[in-house]
Amino acid sequence: MFQEYDLNASGRSLYVFTVTRPASLSEPAPVSLPAAAAEGGAPLGPGSLTWSYFGDSRVVLLALRAGVLQAMHPVIAAALAQHSDVSENPLWRLVRSAGRILGVVYDGDPDATGRWIRDQHVAIRGRYGNVGRYRALDPDAFFWAHATFFEGQIATQELFGVPLAAHARRRLYAESITWYGRYGVSMRPVPSDYEEFERYWERMLAEVLEATPIARAVVRADLELGTPHPALDGPARALLRWPLGLTGAWLVRSTLPTRALEILGVSPSRVECLALAGLQAVIRTAWPALPSQLKRLPGAS
Repeated sequence: MFQEYDLNASGRSLYVFTVTRPASLSEPAPVSLPAAAAEGGAPLGPGSLTWSYFGDSRVVLLALRAGVLQAMHPVIAAALAQHSDVSENPLWRLVRSAGRILGVVYDGDPDATGRWIRDQHVAIRGRYGNVGRYRALDPDAFFWAHATFFEGQIATQELFGVPLAAHARRRLYAESITWYGRYGVSMRPVPSDYEEFERYWERMLAEVLEATPIARAVVRADLELGTPHPALDGPARALLRWPLGLTGAWLVRSTLPTRALEILGVSPSRVECLALAGLQAVIRTAWPALPSQLKRLPGAS
């Protein structure tokens, strides 16, 4: 049966196409959350939903989408413009950052990894355009980056897996609070539960995010994405340049929340929507038959 699903954390339908729910895949069984910690977190480790979904290799498909959403935050955009090589090789920046972020969930000492990431941001500060003075550890900006990783798990399953039931979203969010606590930063901007997070997500899209130069450049394919590693240069870079640039831009345009598309002044074409539907069908069909090692990201075990 064909059904429409919500495709982000807002609880609203953001896309017009339909997807098929594979009969061979099932929802996680309802799980009662343990007594919440003072910050509202839930246990995070093997057996948790985050352990299952954040290490799912399909999240790679929406990595650039998360990067664009982050770059739409004016403080993050300012930090990227002045302290990052993102304009030279955006894809390498994503790959370089991804391993450390995964470590905050999967490393043997995830708290140490989280604090290491926090400490790398201490010196990132300055003054930039209309933003004025900024710092990378601004609590609201730092949490927004985390929010895109959390929401990306939901969107990945909506688009390419089995959409998460309401109880699973609530549990996943509670685990994300524990995850965020490992950075050792202010918990002030953290919504207390999933319903509050939904309101937070809508407010960010309505009031905070902007069409920053870096976000516009990526989503309009004006910026060469580069390669997954700087060692891929010369003929290899030339060979990958066109498919990476074209694929990255259309997939971002096809999966961003509607409000984000409106801010950026772009929209997916009908051909791109059809291409996404085809990609969904291929992944949903092939996924059950893939070897288990291809279903997990390196280090996500």
